[in-house]
Amino acid sequence: MSLAIPSLSPATLTDLVDALVERGWYLGEGVIDAALCRALHDELRERVACQAMQAAGIGRGEAHSLRRDIRGDTIHWLDRATTAQRHYLGAMAELQQELNRALYLGLFEFEAHFAHYGPGTFYRKHRDSFRGRANRVVSTVCYLNPDWGPADGGEMVLYDPEDESREVARVRPEAGNFACFLADRVPHEVLPTTRPRASIAGWFRRNASLNGIIDPAH
Repeated sequence: MSLAIPSLSPATLTDLVDALVERGWYLGEGVIDAALCRALHDELRERVACQAMQAAGIGRGEAHSLRRDIRGDTIHWLDRATTAQRHYLGAMAELQQELNRALYLGLFEFEAHFAHYGPGTFYRKHRDSFRGRANRVVSTVCYLNPDWGPADGGEMVLYDPEDESREVARVRPEAGNFACFLADRVPHEVLPTTRPRASIAGWFRRNASLNGIIDPAH
């Protein structure tokens, strides 16, 4: 498949930056190029069929563990091995540049992985980083499933940072939809899905190296 190099529109970039400043999260429909979403979805389905995904865990370093009662997805980290991956990462590099220009965030790099949720799986409410010791600054989610219906479940729910019991948004995991939010502020969860659910989760990171300890590690 021939892919055009994707570009986020100036209007999308403006709306995204304004939303992060005003409320800490942004949701957009049809943000990511449809042909690119199809190519990424095909790549993910092939990896699932070949059992080339790994179970996702919670925590980092020595605290890392597998907890299927909390998180049920399988993942594969993007490594620029395909044209589709390179084009998606190129679009995210463009977004990183705009976030640094507009908000002076000092974002250092972007990391991302495919995420596959089989029927019945979910991810309980959590934050992607901890305030005060975060190098994950901004989270992103790109959805890849075509024709997602109300009965399919699997929505991502965002909650009020000041009242975690209050839902502020619900994201339908339809191809091209894109979510972006402050990693240490916005609690969120993935509701149980009734069919295979495909996405790319990513994080813009700040260089938090200190006293000879490299963070982010490579």
